[in-house]
Amino acid sequence: MSPTNRTVVVTGIGATTPLGGDSASTWEGLIAGRSGVRTLTEEWAADLPVRIAARVAVEPGEVLPRPQARKLDRSAQFALIAAREAWADAGFEGPAAEGSAVDPVRLGVVVASGIGGVTTLLDQHDVLKEKGARRVSPHTVPMLMPNSPSANVGLEFNAQAGVHSLVSACASGAEAIGYAIEMIRNGRADVVVTGGTEAAIHPLPIAAFANMMAMSKNNEEPEKASRPYDKGRDGFVLGEGAGVIVLESAEHAAARGARVYCEALGQGLSADSHHIAQPEPSGRGIAAALTNLLESSDLKPSEVVHLNAHATSTPQGDVAEVKALRKVLGDDLDHVAVSATKSMTGHLLGGAGGIETVATVLALHHRLAPPTINVDELDEEIDADIVRGEARPLPEGTIAAINNSFGFGGHNVVLAFRTV
Repeated sequence: MSPTNRTVVVTGIGATTPLGGDSASTWEGLIAGRSGVRTLTEEWAADLPVRIAARVAVEPGEVLPRPQARKLDRSAQFALIAAREAWADAGFEGPAAEGSAVDPVRLGVVVASGIGGVTTLLDQHDVLKEKGARRVSPHTVPMLMPNSPSANVGLEFNAQAGVHSLVSACASGAEAIGYAIEMIRNGRADVVVTGGTEAAIHPLPIAAFANMMAMSKNNEEPEKASRPYDKGRDGFVLGEGAGVIVLESAEHAAARGARVYCEALGQGLSADSHHIAQPEPSGRGIAAALTNLLESSDLKPSEVVHLNAHATSTPQGDVAEVKALRKVLGDDLDHVAVSATKSMTGHLLGGAGGIETVATVLALHHRLAPPTINVDELDEEIDADIVRGEARPLPEGTIAAINNSFGFGGHNVVLAFRTV
């Protein structure tokens, strides 16, 4: 029987985002305060109320072989690219096999998407209408499945301890990572590849989000459109990409001499039960998730020096999150450097928890908190220390950081990490 309640550490990271085709270039963009939001140049965008988005910096076709790429939805392409980087960064070579650095029956995958293969579904529906049933791709069903990203990553590395796909809207990526932590902690796996991915930059999702009044319509200044905490914020900007990490039991990592970024302390979960799309204004559910995290781990509020906020740039959501932080952390919030990296990457929906976990891990590793850009006039209701202007050094010694992710339906997930 495998031991339970084991220490979990991060040994690999990977990403493909609007700021870069890997984790290093993404981190460089975050620290530089560079926006990845651009004007959409496709013909279909011309008549939409929102004509901006944060496309990936490097197209997957430049990385993946064409025969492989054509059988994968864009969301799975992103996941595979980020997972391959994380796997190599953790020091693994090739798929798991008997006698290799990790036993395949002790390897898991948890990669989430909030929407799944929506571009495949919509594009193939167009093919059906315009060209007939015989022209619909035979790869359509495996491509559009919400579990396609995790399934393909699992096949890539021969993961046999379990391959899972949690779906909780914009909290999906973070909930996947929390589930992966538990897989290792309860002894079901020694290594788990985990994160989030999303590829929903398509006229239908954009039109739908725009009609919900959820997205910024600042088409004239795309790089300034995502502005968390600013008085003039008017909604999020849609982004795409993936962020993946490799989690490992501390014992397994030590046995193979792996480099460790930080410890993954655990997750806190709750549900608002308030509205399908609107945040609960007092932050009650978010506070419950934070409390759950503190009660289920040995994390102390005094250790927390950095927080990567959900902060989508919506008027209600940004305030509710800060209210919850103040309620739970109290005066300890005053020494927490808060970063809202969606100001640069846009909102990756189910992929947000993945890339923001990568950013949180790197912030601890480099002891540097990324800036929040486009905060020209701070909303007076934002009672927190927002990192603005330029990146900020984090303290020496043992420090911890939190990553928040919330989703439509009232899903709340908070993750915690600590230096080792």
